[in-house]
Amino acid sequence: MSTADGRGTGATPDPVGARGPSAARARLLRTASELFYADGVRAVGVDRVIAEAGVTRATFYRHFPGKEALVVAYLDATDRAVREAVGDVPQDPAAAARWLTGMTLRVADELCRPGFRGCPFINAAAEFPDPGSPVRRVVRAHRDWLQDAATRALRVGGHPDPQEGGRRWTALRDGAMVAGYLDDADAARATLRDAVEDLVRSR
Repeated sequence: MSTADGRGTGATPDPVGARGPSAARARLLRTASELFYADGVRAVGVDRVIAEAGVTRATFYRHFPGKEALVVAYLDATDRAVREAVGDVPQDPAAAARWLTGMTLRVADELCRPGFRGCPFINAAAEFPDPGSPVRRVVRAHRDWLQDAATRALRVGGHPDPQEGGRRWTALRDGAMVAGYLDDADAARATLRDAVEDLVRSR
């Protein structure tokens, strides 16, 4: 599972068709998720994914038309895991505030996880500069959802400017993701937690 908003670990739903879930597709996606996050998308070729997943080239292309489709599937699966982990924003003001704090703590905990290498969506965006690419569209959709969810939680919780608050939450989260990878992860975690607590308490 991925925390909000950490890497995907390959715990992704199998595609279900007329013959049921595809174990080979799930294995390919799990292997790619681990390799893409650890080594970078551009650095990992299709041949390596195929070899480490233990499938044939024909099997790979039966499930994915090419590497870009595999990258999109990896990010889609990570996005779904995050959404499922945090659930919907509650409609009760106190519960909405706790929801946002809880989502933030998931981010903070991810910063201190062994092997943390930053946000998989930010990392992928850096490797795919074309904003119109399928990869960047998935990244954009995930980030829009994150910010919209934070904005909704702040609005329900009674924040005086939830739109600006949502933008601030996203900026805090992005900064913590970078600082957690490049600098002191514990300090980044504490700073994020304290800053978001201040944001939630704003009235």
